[in-house]
Amino acid sequence: MMRSRLLRTLLLPMLGLTVIVSGCASTKAKKDRPYVARDVDTLYTAALVTLRRHDYKLAAAQFDEVERQHPYSVWARRAQLMSAYSYYVSQNYSEAILSAQRFLALHPGSREAPYAYYVVAVSYYEQIASVDRDQKTTGKALDALQELIRRYPTTDYAADARLKVDLTRDHLAGKEMEVGRFYQSNKQFLAAVIRFRTVVDSYNTTSHTPEALHRLVECYLALGIPEEAKKSAAVLNFNYPGSKWYDRSYELIGKKVA
Repeated sequence: MMRSRLLRTLLLPMLGLTVIVSGCASTKAKKDRPYVARDVDTLYTAALVTLRRHDYKLAAAQFDEVERQHPYSVWARRAQLMSAYSYYVSQNYSEAILSAQRFLALHPGSREAPYAYYVVAVSYYEQIASVDRDQKTTGKALDALQELIRRYPTTDYAADARLKVDLTRDHLAGKEMEVGRFYQSNKQFLAAVIRFRTVVDSYNTTSHTPEALHRLVECYLALGIPEEAKKSAAVLNFNYPGSKWYDRSYELIGKKVA
């Protein structure tokens, strides 16, 4: 999935922050350079320069060094967020999440807290796998997005999160449909019904709901429960009149139910 434009756009004010340069830090990778005590101005400015060169992996290490050497400075707090951002754009999402969560643990009431919650949410969101894979991360993405919306409902971050919630829920519904179709194809109709009902009951605003209702019609008829099949078809007709799924259900019930 594409990296969030909002995450980059709303970071621009922080990218404009500069400090007085006292010297130039080395640009060797974090793991390759020995510990050298340097003033916060030098460390933070060097990290910004590296970030502007789009060397995000090194920039993250340099921002981490700001926090490590000067944990009680105002720049340490900024460096935590910049580190989280740098890890995010380098697609090191696990480190981005850890950096943002560390910031929230230390500064829960900060005005930058919504940004940190957003980093966590979109880092999970970017890791959403195709529906044929395990969806544990998708569930974490949904939880994180909803937490952001709950805490900061009027922010631009929450507005973007609402869009991502819809896409995430559609993805989770897609997984339920895939599993349900698998059970149905193997004539495990009760197991299939559970999956399709989950879509109808828990993800009823997604694009998968019409098909889920039709699959319920098929499964109920296969189980010899025509009345339940009629109920699902009625819901399908009421909410999605004229859809191809209702047409199929209507035709199927006409054939199977006297």
